[in-house]
Amino acid sequence: MELDRRRPGQSKITTPRKEADTCEILSGVFEGKTLGTPIAILVRNKDTRPQDYDEMAQTYRPSHADATYDAKYGIRNYQGGGRSSARETIGRVAAGAIAKKILSSVAGVEIVGYVKRIQDLEGVVDPNTVTLDQVESNIVRCPDSECAEQMIERIEQVGRQGDSIGGVVECVARKVPKGLGSPVFDKLEADIAKGVMSLPASKGFEIGSGFAGTLLTGSEHNDEFYTDESGEVRTVTNRSGGVQGGIANGENIILRVAFKPTATIRKEQRTVNREGEERLLAAKGRHDPCVLPRAVPMVEAMVALVLCDHLLRHQAQCKVL
Repeated sequence: MELDRRRPGQSKITTPRKEADTCEILSGVFEGKTLGTPIAILVRNKDTRPQDYDEMAQTYRPSHADATYDAKYGIRNYQGGGRSSARETIGRVAAGAIAKKILSSVAGVEIVGYVKRIQDLEGVVDPNTVTLDQVESNIVRCPDSECAEQMIERIEQVGRQGDSIGGVVECVARKVPKGLGSPVFDKLEADIAKGVMSLPASKGFEIGSGFAGTLLTGSEHNDEFYTDESGEVRTVTNRSGGVQGGIANGENIILRVAFKPTATIRKEQRTVNREGEERLLAAKGRHDPCVLPRAVPMVEAMVALVLCDHLLRHQAQCKVL
């Protein structure tokens, strides 16, 4: 299911490339249970057109990894981008599905991501109550149905022009156990930030109040404590985004990731080749005019992997489960 949410060719606003993305579990699972050995998952590329990338063998795509890969390694796989292609995220989503299952079965954790904003179109979504069904109710994965229609129209319009646009994915992790995370270098929000910022096209990260919190005073921003009916220490507000001092406080973890417009576009742009000679390039190939709809399961996967790691570490350190 998770791979279906990530796969190309799933709707009219994603790349027209058609991939079934059927996974083969090669090891680590037997009769529906894990064996304790590594789980190997293979997903094969089927719908490939390496000839679409011939011109990019010598000519750098603006804002892509072509030039930096050449600078670092002196060689690169230009037929699709190799490790700089978002195709590599299929492994993250597959592993994230396993992490989600562990988090849910062991601790009841629920992770829901959705498209919050496309360019200047921002949906109204309550992260505390949003459901997966609401997210999956439309092809852009914005639970605000009215705004979703505007987003779809905007993406189609930009795609027809051979251009691309970006936006923001918001993600909430509910029922995260208190205590996950560590002070100083392995703070929970720092590890989550590293996880989601390692995704292709990610350019910004916020948790809780984020940059908007800088406009408040301390008395306005602080999350005051109270004791609920069951005797649990809770916070009245959640501007901390579920993490305080690098450690989960039991409130919902709410974060946002900004994604830039897709770098490979059909519009003609100025660039240079490997010899530094100026060229014009209108890229070929089948690329997303907006990565946001397919980025949702990617963000969820990285959040799940980080939380799962910290859950295991917390168990080892504190024996809480």
